[in-house]
Amino acid sequence: MASAKTAPTLPSPASGRETKTGGLRERKKQKTRESIQRTALRLFGKHGYEATTVEQIAAAAEISPSTFFNYFPTKEDVVLYDAYDPVAIRMFLERPKDEPVNAGVRQVLEGLAATFERDEQMILARGRLFLEVPELRARIWDEVERTQVLIAKLLAERTGRRPDDFELRVTARVIIGAVFEATLEWMRSNGRPGLVELTNRALDVVESGARLSARVRKPRSR
Repeated sequence: MASAKTAPTLPSPASGRETKTGGLRERKKQKTRESIQRTALRLFGKHGYEATTVEQIAAAAEISPSTFFNYFPTKEDVVLYDAYDPVAIRMFLERPKDEPVNAGVRQVLEGLAATFERDEQMILARGRLFLEVPELRARIWDEVERTQVLIAKLLAERTGRRPDDFELRVTARVIIGAVFEATLEWMRSNGRPGLVELTNRALDVVESGARLSARVRKPRSR
């Protein structure tokens, strides 16, 4: 999820035509941001979230505290940040416009599966912090709301509807709800089964119309 300090935006048509200099600069910034986050997560795992200061993170990452704040407005943001949203946006916008929404979401997830597998331990470390640290739990709901707005904008881009269209907003809410619950289950189960599998199961529930039937318990044999 993107930082709560930044409003979600869609890539502009010119975004793929960035200059080589600009592209290199952004890649270097991205590497620095990810390095700071990895360092912070390592320290949180070793010393605890509350006991770890920004100054300690900066020292371990070999940067100044002011540089840390250039990349992350608060200590909370270093946990909340991930780089998947921009990639997922581009992948979703490249899907055929007549493709059902859930099918598009599934294809994006499949495309990100290798990345999720590579970053599994880092994502799980963030997830544990979300579940354990009260101030992060409070912030995550803002992030969910912003991600829903982002999904609504994506759907508006694909369908030609207004972002505030009722049916579109309901669809966005259902998608983010399914993904969020799948992610929570994945974190609670320590990464097994995989995130893509759990999200597909959540989308299966959505596509079935959320029809739940009682599970019949077989009598125990004596």
